[in-house]
Amino acid sequence: MLLLTTLLTVIGLVMMFSAGYSHGLYLHGSGFYYIKKQAIFAALGYIAMLVISYIPYRIYHRFAWLLFLGSFGLLAMTLTMPPINNAKRWIIFGGFSFQPSEMVKFTIVLLFAHLISMQPEKMGQFGLGFMRFFMILGAVVGVMMLQPHLSGTLLILAIGCIVLFVGGCKIRFFLLGGLIATPILATVVFTVERFRYAVERILTNVGGGDISDEAYQVNQGLIAIGSGGLFGLGLGNSRQKQLYVPEPQNDFIFSIVCEELGFIGAFLILVLFLVFIIRGIKIARNAKDKFGALIVTGIIAQIGVQTSLNIAVVTSLVPNTGIGLPFFSQGGTSLFLLLCEIGVLLSVARYSVEEEEPKEPEDIFAEYDLED
Repeated sequence: MLLLTTLLTVIGLVMMFSAGYSHGLYLHGSGFYYIKKQAIFAALGYIAMLVISYIPYRIYHRFAWLLFLGSFGLLAMTLTMPPINNAKRWIIFGGFSFQPSEMVKFTIVLLFAHLISMQPEKMGQFGLGFMRFFMILGAVVGVMMLQPHLSGTLLILAIGCIVLFVGGCKIRFFLLGGLIATPILATVVFTVERFRYAVERILTNVGGGDISDEAYQVNQGLIAIGSGGLFGLGLGNSRQKQLYVPEPQNDFIFSIVCEELGFIGAFLILVLFLVFIIRGIKIARNAKDKFGALIVTGIIAQIGVQTSLNIAVVTSLVPNTGIGLPFFSQGGTSLFLLLCEIGVLLSVARYSVEEEEPKEPEDIFAEYDLED
């Protein structure tokens, strides 16, 4: 897992540097603008990952509620911040911006793992086994919809549901929850003006959008993918990153990967992600307790769902969600927190290694009759 993490991080940094060079040079006067920040956060995150991997993961039992409430408070604080691109998703302080939703992705997994492992027998009940988790998710979703952050909302809902399902929650509870939540979310998205962008993206994906506006990024990304062919144009030789694909270092970085490395290179990267997820599932299965297994499940679910959604968007299978590709997309705090989460995953793996059974001490008095 450590080797896979290192490979994905290094490859991600190389591709982010290549994809963002032209935009950095044009918008900020330096082709190294994006990579300098990303590399610093990657180095700090890697160190933090190694340190966290030595901390026994069971200690998070004590701080699950504290960490969740702290991250939820930061998430709510974003509503008081000035908007960026018509959204209030960041806390801005001293020129530094931080997106608390990245932290909430992990702390909600931590809280759910804590509650489920403390009372696993309650998961078959509707009240304590589903509704209390549904209410926690509802509170997070409510704040994120006010930002608005629809893609993050869908991602957190997916992560939460996967952890609950693995934790023993019954499928009929999910169906009932879906019947309640889906009409509410659909009504909000299609009637509230601030979610007009989401409606336009949905219409664009089904062929009813404005080709010159919402579909532009998707179309340019598809051109990049097609231009790569089987072996690609070569590292650094993308044409679509030359101010054609908007923000190629971010959500649509996979299209630049396909253009420069071709089908073969993109396929090998997807294989790395697949092996990473399979390895994570194995660690979850070998965990010593349900708490560790559910933490790993949540982390792997986050990476797996986020990767799948990003690639589905780039290939125009689903509407544009604005979700980045783990390890690759530009975002220092996101990469740092992701590496910290993997540190927790490595801690579960480390402290789940089977230890040798202690030998019984030899009875040196066995040859004597102690009764006498």
